[in-house]
Amino acid sequence: MPRVKPVMRILFASILLLFIFFMVMPLIVLLIRSFQGEMGYTFANYVSVWKNSETVTSIINSFKVSALTALITTALGFVLAYAIHCTNIYRPIKSVVRTAVVVPMLLPTITYGFAIMYSFGNQGLITRIVGKNLFPIYGFNGLLTGYVIYTLPLTFLLLHHGFQYFDKRFLIVSKLMGDGTVRSFLHTVLRPMAGALGGAFVTSFILSFTDFGIPASVGGTYPVIATELYQIMLGSIPDFNQGAVVAILMLIPAVFGVWLLNGLERLNFHYDRLDKIELPRHRVRDIGFGFASCAILFSMLSVFAIMFIAPWLAGYPYDLTFTFKHVKNVLNSSSLTDVYRHSLGLALFTALFGTLTAYGAALLNARTRIKGKSVLDSVAMLTNTLPGMVLGISYLLLFNNSSLKNTFTILVLCNIVHFFTTPYLMAKNALSKMNRSWETTGELLGDSWLQTVYRVILPNSAATVIEMFSYYFVNAMVTISGLIFLVSARTSVVASTIKELQHFEKFNEIFVLSLLIFFTNLTVKGVCDFLQKKAPVIGRFHIRPFSNLKIKFVKARDIYVEND
Repeated sequence: MPRVKPVMRILFASILLLFIFFMVMPLIVLLIRSFQGEMGYTFANYVSVWKNSETVTSIINSFKVSALTALITTALGFVLAYAIHCTNIYRPIKSVVRTAVVVPMLLPTITYGFAIMYSFGNQGLITRIVGKNLFPIYGFNGLLTGYVIYTLPLTFLLLHHGFQYFDKRFLIVSKLMGDGTVRSFLHTVLRPMAGALGGAFVTSFILSFTDFGIPASVGGTYPVIATELYQIMLGSIPDFNQGAVVAILMLIPAVFGVWLLNGLERLNFHYDRLDKIELPRHRVRDIGFGFASCAILFSMLSVFAIMFIAPWLAGYPYDLTFTFKHVKNVLNSSSLTDVYRHSLGLALFTALFGTLTAYGAALLNARTRIKGKSVLDSVAMLTNTLPGMVLGISYLLLFNNSSLKNTFTILVLCNIVHFFTTPYLMAKNALSKMNRSWETTGELLGDSWLQTVYRVILPNSAATVIEMFSYYFVNAMVTISGLIFLVSARTSVVASTIKELQHFEKFNEIFVLSLLIFFTNLTVKGVCDFLQKKAPVIGRFHIRPFSNLKIKFVKARDIYVEND
């Protein structure tokens, strides 16, 4: 690694100041406000919240529906991941599963509720096809359905990643030793995947517990902590002190979840060597998991079918005449097109500056010797525990009387902090695998650290940078929890506008705006995926980053410099 340079210290100080002012200080203000009362600082706010039966009921309800959601999505995610990695189902089906399961991530969660209403309501599309109401859509059932759809893609991705480090040779050895199907499955699949399964459960629980979009649309009279917090902060009589208490209480499950995730790391298996092998064909297993995978995907995606149908009908479900009226109304409405442009601009600036921040932090951590760099890992862990609503309330309390209030700058900063963890870890993992002598070599050849980063490090991590940009963009387009307390009439975005349109029952406009978000995210995701394939990838190319050296790239674990 190179010697610590002034530019590194400046970059490190800038990133630390960013998180001190826009993460640490807001949380400190939130904590202080939770103890603030008319007579000074006291525990009265906490006592008042716990004596409030509605608040206690909302917390209990959140635990119930989130726990059941986590159980269901962990099981479904495991079936999908197992079907891809441990069966011989038709390969195109595996590709469809990997692609289609993440489709809901391209939509705001508040849209899920309206899709559920138009699918399972009295005149819903699925209700009309089946011929009867399958379940009441408002309250517990609607929340459970929405949460399962919302968290299943993330649960699957976690388990899919876990199976990539799963050694399938143990399955074959277990069969050769005469183990029965159940015993073999328990000891060679479930036991090695215990850590990943636990992580998937915790992640699903936390996401469900802290989501606001789905309860805002189908929560009905079934109170959960997210809607309770919204009512306290933005109701007819706002109470910021009690809102701060509820926000602090929302942090407890998240902090406990992170602690549990760290403990579950001990359950993960570490293999010295992984070999790619094909498992023997098993007709019953392959057909069963192939059918189950298709059924799970169809059940999940069919809920969104109405979103692509209703906007093109004059008045679903009573007037099924094809029309462009609803789409034209949205496109001709300056207020609605403005909020779309707001969302697009917000996503672009979030993706640009968020990627720069996360990449810079990862670069300092993985490629320098600067003192105190481990604090960046602590920052990433803290941002990972912060629910969007808690961060939004913290900003509201701290910047309420500042020039940042009601600006796009505060929205961009909120998104950068909120979604920092995953892009940072993406970059850190990629950068830590590269040859650590590149900067030293560049320095010996007269290049500055920034020149080496630009000429060598950045080209080799281009695919990761593109993925980071895509992650920030998509999440900034669909988020609502963190921004619901910060947007104003001048800075409204699509997700917050959908919440307003709900009160006027303009569901066709809601679906049109949702489609705009969906196709925008789909386009950006497709372009980024294409650019990732074209980007320089370790092991696929040769470049000459230094004037008189030839750098040869092979597998990450074997990167070396020739003629060094």
